[in-house]
Amino acid sequence: MTTHTEQDNRIDKVQSLKTAGINPFVHSFNKTHMIDDIRNQYSDISRENPTTDVIQTAARLMAKRGHGKALFGNIKDESGSIQFYCNINQVGQELFTMIESTDIGDIIGLSGVPFMTQRGELSIRIDSFTLLTKSIEPLPEKFHGLQDKETRYRKRYVDLIVNDTVKDVFKSRSTIILNIRNFLTSQSFMEVETPVLQSIYGGAAARPFMTHHNELDQSLYLRIALELPLKRLIVGGYENVFEIGRVFRNEGVSYKHNPEYTLLELYKAYADYTDMMALTETLLSTLVKKQTGGYELTYQDQQLNFTPPFTRMSMVDALKHYANVTQFSQDALLKTCRELDIDCEPNAHVGQLIGLIYDKAVEPKLIQPTFIFDYPWETSPLAKRHRDNPDFAERFELIINGMEIANAFTELNDPIDQFDRFKDQERAREAGDQEAHQMDDDFIHALKYGMPPTGGLGIGIDRIVMLLTNQASIRDVLFFPHMKPRPTQSVTD
Repeated sequence: MTTHTEQDNRIDKVQSLKTAGINPFVHSFNKTHMIDDIRNQYSDISRENPTTDVIQTAARLMAKRGHGKALFGNIKDESGSIQFYCNINQVGQELFTMIESTDIGDIIGLSGVPFMTQRGELSIRIDSFTLLTKSIEPLPEKFHGLQDKETRYRKRYVDLIVNDTVKDVFKSRSTIILNIRNFLTSQSFMEVETPVLQSIYGGAAARPFMTHHNELDQSLYLRIALELPLKRLIVGGYENVFEIGRVFRNEGVSYKHNPEYTLLELYKAYADYTDMMALTETLLSTLVKKQTGGYELTYQDQQLNFTPPFTRMSMVDALKHYANVTQFSQDALLKTCRELDIDCEPNAHVGQLIGLIYDKAVEPKLIQPTFIFDYPWETSPLAKRHRDNPDFAERFELIINGMEIANAFTELNDPIDQFDRFKDQERAREAGDQEAHQMDDDFIHALKYGMPPTGGLGIGIDRIVMLLTNQASIRDVLFFPHMKPRPTQSVTD
C-alpha cells in the first residue's frame, strides 16, 4: 500500500487550487516593504500610540498557529522575520480559510496595519492575503533543522531558508568583497576583467581544466590564475590594476581547497615585493577593523592579532627556527626530508627540497599573521631573483593560522630571463611535473616591449572570508561547493 506523503498532500492542494481557478504560482507582486523596514519604521508604535498605515509585504511562511477564530504566523524575507495576525471576524470566512490552508514554506503576499501585541511584539494585522508560490517540498523539521553537512552543501537553497547564521556568512562575504574593492579603488587601482578561457594557461603551478571550442576547433583551458593577462595590461600602460575573479584548478578538495574559487590579483607599476607587503598588511588590517571594530578576531578558538606590522621572517630563518635546518646543501636537505618522512625525488634540487620541508614543518606552525619572504628562485618562475642573493626570488607569502592567504612577487620583467625560466618549466613538464608552466610566447613578446618594474599580489578571497566569518571549511563560504555527484532525481522526488 502506497503511503500518501506530505509532498503528495501539497501536490493535491496545487491541483485543487488550479481547479478552483486560483494560480498557485503567480507572476508578480507589488512588495512595498521589506520586513526590516517595517521593524525600523514602526518600532515606536504602541497600543496607546497606534498607526493606521497600511503596508504590503511578501515573504516565506515559517510558522503558523491557530487559536479558534484567530490565527498567528511568522514570515521571513531576506531582511528578517515578523509575526502576522488575522481574525475571522475582520477578514471574513473565505480569506481566513485561505490563510488557514497555507503550508509552512509557502511564499505569501499580504497587506495590513502594523500593531503592537499585548506582549509587546510588533506584528501585522492582515486585511488581504495572496498565495504567491505553493511550496511542494516540506521544510526541515523546525527544532532540528538542516544539520547534515553534506545535505546542507548540496541543498544550499534549503540551508539558506532555515539557517539564518549561514545567510549571515554570505552577507558578510558580499560586504568583505565590497570593502576590498573600495579599498583598492581608494588606492587608485582600476578594476579590470580578463579572459576565463585561455589557449595557454599560466600564472601558477596547477593542473588546468581543459575544454574545446567547436567553431575554432581549438583546445582551451579554464584559467588557473589571473596573472599573465594582467601583466600584459601593465605593459600596455595601465599602472594600477586589479581583478577579482574565479579561477579553476584541477586538483584535490580539502577544507581549504575547492576546484573553483575566487582570487584577487593586483599589479602596481614601479613597485616591488616590499611595497606589496605593506599594501597587503594595510588591506588585511583594514578588513579586520571594518569587520570587528579592532585588530583582533577569534578564529576557531585562536586569537589572531592583525595590528600592523605583521611578523616578517625569511624562508631560511623560518626553516632554522621551526624545522631546525642548519645546512642547506642537497644532501643535508634530503636527510631532513627523510627525518620528517617527506616523500621526495633523490635528484630534487635544493629549492624543491626547501619548499617541501617548509610545507611540512613550518607553515602549519605559523598562527599569527606572518610574512615569509625570499623563496628559492627555482620555485618562483615568474618572480625576479633577489637583488642581493640570486639563489632566492623576491617573493613572499602571508600565512595565517597555518594557511596561505597571499602570494606576491617583485615581478620578472626581463623577457630573456623569463624565456629561460619557461624553458626550465618545459623541461620539468617533460620530466613528469604536470603543474609546471607552459611556454607562453605571446607573454614573452609582450615583455619585449617593456614592462616597468612591477609588484604583484594574489589573495585567496575565500580564505579571507573564512577567517573573517570564523568558518572552518572553504565549503562554508561558497554557495555551491564542489561535491561528488549523486544519482539524478526527479523534480517531484
